[in-house]
Amino acid sequence: MLRLLGRFMEMPKSAKIVVASGLNVQEKVREVVGSSLEGRVSWVDVAVSDMRNVHSVMKASKDAKCIVGLGGGKSVDVGKLAASRLNLPFFSVPTSASHDGIASPFASIRGTEKHYSIKARPPVGILADVDVIAAAPPQLFAAGCGDLVAKLTAVKDWQLGHEATGEYYGDYAANLALMSGQLIVNNSKRMGRGGRSAVRDLVEALISAGVAAGIAGSSRPCSGAEHLFSHALDAISPGRGLHGEKCGIGAIMVAKLQGQNWRSIRVALKDVRAPTTAAGISVSEDQVVEALVRASEIRPDRYTILSEVKLDHRAARELAEDTGVI
Repeated sequence: MLRLLGRFMEMPKSAKIVVASGLNVQEKVREVVGSSLEGRVSWVDVAVSDMRNVHSVMKASKDAKCIVGLGGGKSVDVGKLAASRLNLPFFSVPTSASHDGIASPFASIRGTEKHYSIKARPPVGILADVDVIAAAPPQLFAAGCGDLVAKLTAVKDWQLGHEATGEYYGDYAANLALMSGQLIVNNSKRMGRGGRSAVRDLVEALISAGVAAGIAGSSRPCSGAEHLFSHALDAISPGRGLHGEKCGIGAIMVAKLQGQNWRSIRVALKDVRAPTTAAGISVSEDQVVEALVRASEIRPDRYTILSEVKLDHRAARELAEDTGVI
């Protein structure tokens, strides 16, 4: 399918196209992508999703007609934000399915004043080659499932915010996100067996979740207290666990606070071989507790269950122990 990239983008033959991608991915696809785009490609190496790499892509794109994010979440997020700031079309070409950033209007970038995703613009096109994505490490598939089950708690938090503050709540966007999360919980054993159909379902659900955020005009349908926990853990213990893994673990605990069926989320994550404990992402019990306590400070403007249930260190430890996270 990557051979169809040029036709998919429909750019003039003289157009320069900047591709943001990691070196490992480039080694595998450089020839086929270069051939598909008829040699118009200017490659930019993306090793980390940070502002330095965003600026590198922007510098290389001064005379470009569009930007492509080709690879994992880092390349897609960096390309997306660079394109948004330059007002260029952005095409998302994921090689893994670890989170909903492949379709959402948000980018997770390090080195900013915010510990959460930055609003950009959604891609104008998404080319997801299921065969390529199916060849990615299984951990990335499991992380994508973790990011999806987090929609179950995120939507509940959005409802709470609407009831408490009168903020906008959209049924369609909410139901689209919920459907993506329920797909994993309802089909976790089948998804856990893997295979091409499972990968296709995961990719479609991640795209739907990203579209839900675009419809809502915010990350509300996709990001609640479980994401705040993930971002707090990023600050406390950088580089431990994938984004979707941490959001899945956070969803287990947040679901219990919300009165939802947290056990079904935990079972689903186990079925897809996603971590459900602190040890599973190589963080300590104390770090999980501290992240729960600090989560509400990440975005004090965002109303979640943590706005209603104030967790001190003792309550946070009890929550993590009761749900088996520690």
